[in-house]
Amino acid sequence: MKAAAFEYLRPDSLDQACRLLAEAGDREYKVIAGGQTLVPLMAMRMARPDALVDINHIAGLAGISDRGDHVAVGAMTRQRAVERSDVVVARLPLLAQAIRHVGHQQTRNRGTVGGSIVHGDPAAEIPLVAVTLDASLVLRDLGGVREIGIDGFFEAAMMTGIAPDQILTEIRLPVWDHARVGAAFVETASREGDFAIVAAAAQIALAPDGAVERAAIGVGGVAAAPVRLREVEAALAGGPADAGRIEAALERLDDFISPESDVHATAAYRTRVARRLTARAVAMAAS
Repeated sequence: MKAAAFEYLRPDSLDQACRLLAEAGDREYKVIAGGQTLVPLMAMRMARPDALVDINHIAGLAGISDRGDHVAVGAMTRQRAVERSDVVVARLPLLAQAIRHVGHQQTRNRGTVGGSIVHGDPAAEIPLVAVTLDASLVLRDLGGVREIGIDGFFEAAMMTGIAPDQILTEIRLPVWDHARVGAAFVETASREGDFAIVAAAAQIALAPDGAVERAAIGVGGVAAAPVRLREVEAALAGGPADAGRIEAALERLDDFISPESDVHATAAYRTRVARRLTARAVAMAAS
């Protein structure tokens, strides 16, 4: 199929892009960056925007910057640039592992970090990492710049808290300064490069005696948005991340997830796999 007719707009500045979105009125304007999700949806007529606002020619929206307590990733940063970044490897080990699971190399060459977050697929890897690490988002509109926490940004499947006249410009991911930090990202998919059926992310900091000093654990593909497992994190804190404690911490996992059946997997399968993958991610991170 082919996309329905649309208007193509190419602003030269962020102010101009924000103005176009603000003046859209009742018309649906979509921002396009990498287009790795939006373009296929348009081709299948599952998305029919009146206009595309192409932000590829706006300077200053891409780049990776180490700012001490966090790493700032420009929303237009290509996923492949994240994969190749020494800063990400050294400072954001969870993202460094997750990014290799995002699509294929060809799609990562064009796909952007911000596009993945704004799209809000509940099984996507980058949103899961952002939720697990308590990222913050920088949004821009005609009224100025606003920074918000990631908590609550993903409202439902493919629905996020960004307003129609806002543009995501930067993602800020906290850096852990603990002496011993490990991370693990695992997922299962129908084929390598496909969207995850279930994914689990864990970042663990250990005290000198081996006890869990800090934990960040998330799971994707089992609810309408990525799920941060704060209760599991609290249950692990203060003791070793051995098999028995991990199993006990995950005892109430079913209370925190709400998977649905679809053509890829049943809800029961997703629940069972979520438990296995989360346990595996925590054990790998702790090791």
